[in-house]
Amino acid sequence: MHPHVTLRQLEVFVAVARLGSVSAAARHLSLSQSATSQALSDLERQLGVTLFERPGRRLTLNDMGHRLLPRAERLQEDVAELVAAAEEPDEGLRGSLAISASATIGTYLLPPLAGEFGGKHPGVDLRLRLRNTGEVIADVQRFNADLGLIEGRCHEPGLASESWCDDRMEIVCAPGHALARRGRLGDDDLARENWILREPGSGSREVLEAAVLPRLPRLRVRMELGQHEAIKQAVGAGLGLGCLSRLSVQGELARGELVALRHDLPLTRHFSLVWHPDRYRSPLWQAFKVFLVESRGRFQPPPEPRDDEAGEGAGPRAER
Repeated sequence: MHPHVTLRQLEVFVAVARLGSVSAAARHLSLSQSATSQALSDLERQLGVTLFERPGRRLTLNDMGHRLLPRAERLQEDVAELVAAAEEPDEGLRGSLAISASATIGTYLLPPLAGEFGGKHPGVDLRLRLRNTGEVIADVQRFNADLGLIEGRCHEPGLASESWCDDRMEIVCAPGHALARRGRLGDDDLARENWILREPGSGSREVLEAAVLPRLPRLRVRMELGQHEAIKQAVGAGLGLGCLSRLSVQGELARGELVALRHDLPLTRHFSLVWHPDRYRSPLWQAFKVFLVESRGRFQPPPEPRDDEAGEGAGPRAER
């Protein structure tokens, strides 16, 4: 006899897998905790398998749960598409995507892209979450995000990723800073100056530290701030140097509120798309990924200027 699995049981399974507990899934589905727990137990009994490890109060998918979750999500998506096709057969793409993005991407690139995509597809709900790079990867690993956008490359062996577009970091200081008059940053300055940086685990912090590591063991980090705007304010107040994406400081540089220092550090980085290969990739997921790839040409940074193009006030390139 075939097991009698209901859509409600699959809905509970997916919600518990995403949220990590029966109580959170019950709140999300507007069910009682006992009904949610019963539906999950019934599903495991019908299938004859255990889907979760149960350390303490938190439920974690076991190997079988990881195998079946994408199929359960696919069935949910198929049902949603069936209902949508019956109600509005010409509506086009429908559904929701959970997207986690690191700070630079989530602040300066993703909102206009999401708005444009949503304008073309009114039946789509893009749920955006702003995190640092390490947290985005964790969201994708734990099935809390359908797609992640990170600064740098993804080196997690269990995840799939591809390069999206390039970004250039700028080392900036206040207009009244002594280095602003010289216009360049030398190796001695790297060790001597105070720095205002993002927290460890952020993409911009990792890029700078990787570039500096061959020259000195560590930087003098005066402040660690989690927001680009806070870093720009602290740097503008003369508290130290900052290293931020050119995307985030274009306005301040144009208005003369910050000064970009010339240097010979390798600070061009990649933005990457990251996803879990076992998670169901719906037609909406595929369409949004294609849209992101086709849009990346808008954000490529201009080539880095050479020293002989620096203009007045820029001294010679610092010696390695």
